[in-house]
Amino acid sequence: MAETSLPTKTVPETVILRPSSGWSTLNLRDLWAYRELIYFLTWRDVIVRYKQTVLGAAWAVINPLINMVVLQVVFGNFAGMNPEGDIPGPLFRFASVLPWGLFSAALNSAGRSMLSNRSILTKIYFPRLIIPLSSVLGGLVDFAIGFFVLIGMMVFWGVVPSWQMITLPLIILFSLVTALGGGLWFSALNVLYRDVGYVLPVFTQLLLFISPVGYSTSTVPVQWQWLYALNPIVGVIESFRWAVFGTVPTPGIPLWALVTISASVSILLLVSGLFYFRRMERTFADMV
Repeated sequence: MAETSLPTKTVPETVILRPSSGWSTLNLRDLWAYRELIYFLTWRDVIVRYKQTVLGAAWAVINPLINMVVLQVVFGNFAGMNPEGDIPGPLFRFASVLPWGLFSAALNSAGRSMLSNRSILTKIYFPRLIIPLSSVLGGLVDFAIGFFVLIGMMVFWGVVPSWQMITLPLIILFSLVTALGGGLWFSALNVLYRDVGYVLPVFTQLLLFISPVGYSTSTVPVQWQWLYALNPIVGVIESFRWAVFGTVPTPGIPLWALVTISASVSILLLVSGLFYFRRMERTFADMV
C-alpha cells in the first residue's frame, strides 16, 4: 500500500524594515524615478506664488527693480561706492540683485518647504529631498524674467555683454547649490524648532548687507577678502558680474581664488546638509 505524504507547512518569511542611513538614500535613480513629481511641485510653487495677485508675474520684475533703487540710493548716492569700470551704478546693482534674489528666494522657500508640504509628507512615500529641491528650482522662472530685463538695461546704457556669458549656467548652478545646501539645513531644523521660521528672514536680511550686492568686494580690505570669501554668495555675485560685464574686484585677491573659496564652502554646505537632512528624515512625518 502506497504511503501518502502529508503537505509540508510553509513558514512565512519575515521581512524587517529598517530606516536606511548614510549615502544609501542619496540615490540619484530615486530622484530620476520621481522626476515628474519634481516638475509638478516646482511648477505648483510658481503658480501659487502669483495666484490671486493683481500684477501677477510682473512682481518678478518689480521686486528686483525696487531693490536696485534702494541699493543705489544707499550705497551709490549716500555712501559713494562706485562700481568697477564704466558700468552705470543702477545696472551694476541690478546685476547683483538678480543672483542674490535667486539665492535668497530659494533659501527661504526651501527652509519652509517641509512644513508647507506637511499634507503630502504624512500621506505618501517619495524621496523627501524632492521637497526642498523643487522649492529651490522654482526661483529659476523669476530669474529668467529678470535676466531679460537686465539685457534690456544693458542695451539702454550701451553696455556690450562679455564673452564670459557662456559660463552663466555654471554660475546659476553655483547659486542653486549654495541655496540647496543652506535650505536642507534650515528645512530639517525648522521641523524640530519652529523658531527657525522666524530666524530665517532675519538671517537672509543680515546676509544681504554682508554680501557684495550693493557694493563691490574691492571695498573690503584686501587682507580680509580671504575671510570675506567664506560667505559663499560672495563668489556667486562676483562671478555673475564677471560673466555679464567682464569686471573683477580691484584691488582684491584673484577672482579665481575668491570663487574657489566660496565654491568650497558651498560644496561643504551641500554635503553636510544632505547628511543632516537624511539623518532627520525618518522623523519628519511624526513631527510636522
